[in-house]
Amino acid sequence: RVQLVESGGGSVQAGGSLRLSCATSGYGYTYTNYCMAWFRQAPGKEREGVAAISPSGGSTNYADSVKGRFTISRNNAENTLDLRIHSLKPNNTAMYYCAARRSTCALGLKPNDYDYWGQGTQVTGSS
Repeated sequence: RVQLVESGGGSVQAGGSLRLSCATSGYGYTYTNYCMAWFRQAPGKEREGVAAISPSGGSTNYADSVKGRFTISRNNAENTLDLRIHSLKPNNTAMYYCAARRSTCALGLKPNDYDYWGQGTQVTGSS
């Protein structure tokens, strides 16, 4: 069973930066076999994909709205996933979730592309 735990959320002024992290674990879990992604969901809105990364970390996919500002990365030695957020905007405010896919990875940004989810961490951009 795979477990994902996000951390690093908080309130940041517009234009600021922060880094979200996701720690992964589970019996028999092999982190390098999984495609990973970050999603976010604001109140009253659908969950949307932010960024995805291949098992090796060599390929990424970003939503158009965050290209050039957000960076997804993974540390396979520590079984962790990060999202670096730069130039934060107030409308980036949302609950941010990490997600894992156990089968083939196409760097999808749809919720049903992923099998396991963390509990989320709140990010608030203030102006």
